[in-house]
Amino acid sequence: MTDTPPLADGYEISTDPARLDAERVHHWLSTDAYWAIGRDRDKQDRAIAGSLNYGVYDTASGEQVAYARVVTDRATFAWLCDVYVDRSVRGKGIGTALVTAIRDEMVPLGLRRMLLATHDAHEVYRKVGFAPLEVPERWMALVFEPPVSGGMPGSS
Repeated sequence: MTDTPPLADGYEISTDPARLDAERVHHWLSTDAYWAIGRDRDKQDRAIAGSLNYGVYDTASGEQVAYARVVTDRATFAWLCDVYVDRSVRGKGIGTALVTAIRDEMVPLGLRRMLLATHDAHEVYRKVGFAPLEVPERWMALVFEPPVSGGMPGSS
């Protein structure tokens, strides 16, 4: 694993579902995340309910400033998705620290792999140890709905 800087002072990561601001998460993703533009609230709530959810919070105000979720069987596989950092706090290493914390929480589970899809954040994930698929031709996808404008199949 690669070394990454810790979470910036004044912020904390939590998996406490009571702290999650689902309305804010839905707003971020449905209006500003290329892979989820237009995602309806019911679909987002179901995604949250079926996932391990991570929030980053401003320790002074308690306001949520970032979000990510993991879909996993907690034994062999995980899918990291919906990683979003509020525009007002980007550039502080919050996204890298969040993904690092998630990676570190997954390691003891003995997973074979954790995947993600990204259009524009390869360097963020590379810092945490992600790499392109070694044999991408082995992987296939079954897409049930057309991708949203600008999105990637299977990225939602």
